[in-house]
Parts: sequence; C-alpha cells; structure tokens
Amino acid sequence: MLRVENAAVRFGGVQAVNDMSLECPPGRVTGLIGPNGAGKTTLFNIITGLQRPDSGRVLLGDRDLTRLPAQRRARAGLARTFQRLEVFGSLTVRENVLLAAELKRGLSRKGEAATEIADRLLARVGLTALADSQAGALPTGSARLLELARALATDPSALLLDEPGSGLSENESAALGDLLLSLAAEGMSVLLVEHDVELVMRVCQHVYVLDFGELLCEGPPAYVQSDARVQAAYLGAELATA
Repeated sequence: MLRVENAAVRFGGVQAVNDMSLECPPGRVTGLIGPNGAGKTTLFNIITGLQRPDSGRVLLGDRDLTRLPAQRRARAGLARTFQRLEVFGSLTVRENVLLAAELKRGLSRKGEAATEIADRLLARVGLTALADSQAGALPTGSARLLELARALATDPSALLLDEPGSGLSENESAALGDLLLSLAAEGMSVLLVEHDVELVMRVCQHVYVLDFGELLCEGPPAYVQSDARVQAAYLGAELATA
C-alpha cells in the first residue's frame, strides 16, 4: 500500500498542496485528476522525493519514506514517469531500458539478465520494432511508452505515471489501459495522473480529484464523474454526462 497522509507544501504565497491524503493499494489502478495547476505533479514530487513537504508523510507498506531522498525511495520500490519527457536521447530505445535494468540487477544481484529484462519489457509496451532506434528521435507517444518500460525495469512495487497517455493514438491509449490493468492484476500499485478522462474512467477503480491543491472529491469513477463540483471544476457537464 502506497499512502500519503496530510501532505502540504507552499511555494511563497501559493498553497500548492494542502492537507492531501490518498491511498494506492496493490492490485489497483488509482486515478489522480484535476485541472492544470491543481497540484498533481507537485504531489507526485512529494511522493517520489523531489519535493520536501512542509508537513505530512509518505509511506510504502509499513516503511516511512518521508525523509528519504529520491534514490532511496526508488530502491524501496517507487518508480515514476514524468509529464515532461525524460528519455536519454543519445541512447537507443533498448539502451534506455537496459540502463535501468542493469542498475536494478546490480543492486539485487539476482534474477534474469538485464538484456532479457529489457527485451521483455520492450515487447510488453510494444516497442520491440523500435529497439535500435535513437530515443531522441521517437515521437511523443513512443517516448512515453519507453519511459514506462524503463520505469518497469526497476521492478517497482508502486508505479506513478504522470500523463502517460499524452501523445498516444487511440489504439495506443487502449493498449496502455490494458497494460496498466495487467500490471495491477500482478499486484502492483499504480497511481495515474491523466487528462484522458476516458482512459481514467476505464482503468481506475478509485479516483481522487484535486483542485487548487485540495481534495475536491474521491470515489469510484462513476461517482466522481457525476459529482457536480467535479463537473464544474474539471470535467465540464457535457463531458461528464456523455
């Protein structure tokens, strides 16, 4: 179980996140949505150690991660992708994933070979045909899938995805949704920030809605989608009732 308890952070006069709590259980895709500037990426940064909160805690299982740096949280089982693409552009697609797999294998000193991990994960996200392509030349959708494969190469117990559907075609988005459901079915905790509302409503079992850094609503997708406050702040009445 990935948990955030009463997290808060202020940037100058702006309360970016205020008293935010959430749970992301293993075996489930949990959604985090809201308008631009709502605090979603800031909350991701708090969870993964890139932003120190003013108050609150981050826990993975019974381990308190709040004071750990980002690299130690990664070793503890957290992995994430970024809203802004962060691939190693001068390396090939396979080399990007291989780098993460070799690092993880070096830390654990067990399991399958790093090359086998890389090829297996590239196949899983549908990038085998692009394995020898330079990562910096990939279209946005493929680069996001590469980021996902690289995150999976660290063998995380909790996976945080910041807008992985951005730039994907309709077919790619559908395949991504199926992949996230299969990862959750294997016991992983998946926390998804995504503006593709259709994708969120299809794959998430529980959704949190942020607005101005505060929790506006939470619950099953149908409940959240029908909430008048969510419609007004984010979804829009027309989309929410479609």
